[in-house]
Order: sequence, then structure tokens, then C-alpha cells
Amino acid sequence: MPRSPNPQQLAPLLALATKLLRAGRPADAIPPLREAALLQPSDPIIQHDLGLACLEIDRVPDAIAALQRAVASNPRYTDAYFRLGIALEKLGDIGGAIVAYDRATELVPSLTEAWFRAGALVYTLGHRDEAIGCFRRAAATGGKTSFGRLGTARALLTENRNQEAEQVLRQTLALDPRNAMAHDLLGNLLSEFGRFNEARECFQHAIAIAPLLAGSYYDLVRCRPVTSDDDGLLRQMEAALATPGLEAAQRLRLYLAIGKAAEDLGDYALAMQHFDAADAVRRGFASFDSAAFSIEIDRLIARCTPELIAQAPELGSCDATPVLIIGMPRSGTTLVEQIVSMHPEVEGGGELHFWNERGAAWHRSGAAGNERPFLAKAAADYLGVLRGIAPTAARMTDKMPFNFLWAGLIYVAFPRAIIIHCLRAAVDTALSIHQTHFHPSLAFPTGGAELVAYFRSYKRLMAHWRRVLPPDRFIEVDYEDLTRAPEPVIRRIIAACGLAWYDACLHPECNPRAVKTPSKWQTRQPIYRSSVARWRRYEPWLGPLRALVDDGSELDAGIA
Repeated sequence: MPRSPNPQQLAPLLALATKLLRAGRPADAIPPLREAALLQPSDPIIQHDLGLACLEIDRVPDAIAALQRAVASNPRYTDAYFRLGIALEKLGDIGGAIVAYDRATELVPSLTEAWFRAGALVYTLGHRDEAIGCFRRAAATGGKTSFGRLGTARALLTENRNQEAEQVLRQTLALDPRNAMAHDLLGNLLSEFGRFNEARECFQHAIAIAPLLAGSYYDLVRCRPVTSDDDGLLRQMEAALATPGLEAAQRLRLYLAIGKAAEDLGDYALAMQHFDAADAVRRGFASFDSAAFSIEIDRLIARCTPELIAQAPELGSCDATPVLIIGMPRSGTTLVEQIVSMHPEVEGGGELHFWNERGAAWHRSGAAGNERPFLAKAAADYLGVLRGIAPTAARMTDKMPFNFLWAGLIYVAFPRAIIIHCLRAAVDTALSIHQTHFHPSLAFPTGGAELVAYFRSYKRLMAHWRRVLPPDRFIEVDYEDLTRAPEPVIRRIIAACGLAWYDACLHPECNPRAVKTPSKWQTRQPIYRSSVARWRRYEPWLGPLRALVDDGSELDAGIA
């Protein structure tokens, strides 16, 4: 029970806490702030300062609790909402963080960093236009400040105005050479276009300036294979794990970076140790319910009946623009998009979030009823997204892998669209997933028995699509076949898309478009087979993933 406030007790506690916070000792400030909060629990300033101190030493749940008490006591406390957004973001509660930032900017519309952070979060959820709006507000309110310039750059990047974005970032760095975030953004932009040496320099600068950005090592090591000439890089990354205050999200990416470097250097035991460590970190802020996912797959199969699929020609759009490239992540979807988008009549759309949102809404709506109004609006809205990116393209790719969930719905909405399902040996795919960073907002397991169960549910759904979708609209591309004999497989893909043959499709490594997936370096190489049967290098350390080695006939992969 809260004690009655006693000014004689309260004043020295607050004075001590203030002194400790100003001295950069937030951990030491927490005890007097807790004591003060017990004396006066409804004081929003005390709760805010307690939340801030907890946030600074990465005690995130405690920070959230205190900051929530602060805004409950004073619903107009802008700083508390802003810092609550930061805390929720660290915890992986993207929706909650966006709500907190929105409230902060409602109260103080000039809060540049809140606009910028909200823009970054809504972008990760696929809300492109909203993200651009947030970044533009950050630019407008921030002017020539660092966050103002970064807002301009992020807006341009989101609009795919990459040359202008590069110019803004270079201007920002000319004025502020120690702007770590600008170095990091520029590094990502350069790596997307295959300018890997320049990108590496940017990531190195970012980490040197801001050691808490140690997760940028993940992007650095993916610019090219790590070799014995990269003197001390592995040791530097291992030492970075001890950086005080390193956030869990940065630690996760750092573990993955160390694992990738160890793999490049041939130390597979060390590599798997760090990949497993990354998965353990991810589990700390993102759980996955395999049983619930299996039930949802059952519901999808039950709803997408042969009868519904047969109605597609009368229910759906006659537009043939969409080319959907689906499958498990790391199954070759980026390679297939690079192949198809080399064709002059095709525009590469990257990973669009449209069907993940629209499909989820359709799925929640329950039993099938009158599908026509929903399908008409979904088709019109999707074409609006595609035309917004490429107004005149005859075909446009959407390589969101998780559209495998919505293949039936997409076919009914667009019976003339092409759906390309990318298959790869399950154990190789799972191993690659285990080694890759996925945003915490994705409800998706990256290792262990959960990933094995996810694969089995995915396979069950794909078997259903195989049974009910027309084979000229749902085509399957086997990664092992594609890398063994590229030309016949590529010719089949291009023909299925209704396009005339174009020789350049045989050379996806020459594709000049930006690649925003983790496969940035691989896609700039000629088609290769060294990733086939990669699992054999890790055989002693596969753990639960071993169950996928013989899990189905399509999983048998030859040795390169």
C-alpha cells in the first residue's frame, strides 16, 4: 500500500536520483527513484525518470511499467509517451510502439525523432505510404538537423529515389561525419546495388562511431565472404558481444554475423554455436505456437475448396500483371525474381506486404460467404499498389515468400496471374533460415522443433495448392534443378509468364535493380551450386533440424 508522501523524505531521494542520472549512473539512480515512487506513486515525473533509468540499462519491462504509470497519471506527458515507444520497440511490440509515438506527435507535432521512429516501424510492417508520410514529417519538423536530413533520406529510399537518397546521405555525412545512422543507411543502400566495398567502409564507420550499432556487422559480413585476410574481424565481433548496453536486437544480429564469418572460415561448429545463440535471443522476445499455426493451415485448406477455386474466372480480375513468387524464405525466391525481372516487360516489385494484410483480414472473416465484394476491392487495391510502383509494366513480380499462405485467395482474385512456387531441400532451407535475420514482428520460427513443425504445416498447405490450382497458373521451380541446369528451367519460367524469350534472363547476376533481401551478395554472382546440400557441413550440429533430412521425397538433394 502506498505510503503518504513526506516531503522531508521525498526531496533527498529525488536530489540523489537527479545527481546520479546527471552523472551517467542510471543503475544507481533506480533505488532512490523506486523509493520515491512508493512514497508518491501518482507522480508522473518520478515514474518517467524511473522508466528512463530502467530503459538506459536495458531493463525494458520495468521501464515500460513505469512509463505506463507516468502516462496514466498524466495523459499529456509527451516525453513519457516517446520513451514508452522506445521501450516497446525494444521489446518487439511494434504496434504498441507506433501507438505511443503517434500519441507523442499528437501532443507535440514537432517531435522529429518520434516521426522518424514511427516511419521506420510502419515501413517494416509494409505500410509504404504511411512510412513516407512519417519520414516527410520528420524532415519537415527537423529541418537541417540530423534526424531531419535522415527523414528526407528515408522518404527518398522508400520511394525508390535512390540516387537522390545517396546524395542526401553524403551531404549529411559531409556536415556530420560522425553520424553513425547515416553511415549505416548509406551502407545498406550501396550494398543493395552491389557496391560492396563502399558499403563495407560505411558499416565499419558506423560501428566505430557507435559501438551499440554492433548489429551492423551482420550487414558488413554479408557484403562478401570473410577470408583469412580479414585480419581480426572475427575477434572484433566476439569482443563486441561484451559492449555495455548492447540491445537484444543488436546482439541477435551480431551472433548471426559471427556465425556467418565462422562458416566462411570453415569452422562449422563455431558457426552453429552462434546461430543457435541468435535463435535463443530471438526466442526471448518472439515465441511461436506451432499447434495454433497448424490449426490455421487446416482452416485455410477447408476454406479454399475446389469449388471456390473453380469460381475464380467469374469472381476475379482479368488482369494478368501479377507474378507471385512464393515459398519458404531462403528457398530461391530472390534468384527467381532476379531472373524474371531481367525481362524488359517485367518490373521487380520486391517483397510486398499487401496479401499478408488482406489475406489475414479475409482469413479472420470466417466461413466463406459472398466473396465478390471483398475480391473486387482487393484486386483493385493490389493493382493500385503495382501501378504505383510500375505504371506501364506488362508483368510485375511480388516475391513476398509468405504469400504461400494466400495462393488460393490470390488465384481467385487474379485467375490470370502466375504463381511461382520455389522449392528447395527442406533441411538446406531451414539451415539458411536459422542463419538469417528476420524482423521480430514476423510470426515465424528460426530454429528448433518449431521450425520443423512450421515446415510440415507449409508442406501440407502446398500439397493442397498443388491439388486445387491449375498447373498453368501454379508452377513449381526446384532450386536444385535450377542450379543444376539453369537454361531449361528459366525458359519454362519465362514461358509460363506468357513472355517471349529474352537471353538476358540467363544472367540474373547482371540485374541492376536494388536487392533488399539478405541475398544481396549472392544475387550478384552467376548461378552457382555451392548452396546445394550445405547441411552436410553441419550434420553433427543439426539438432532438431535433422528431422528434415529425410522428411519427404522432394527434400532429397544431390551433392553439388
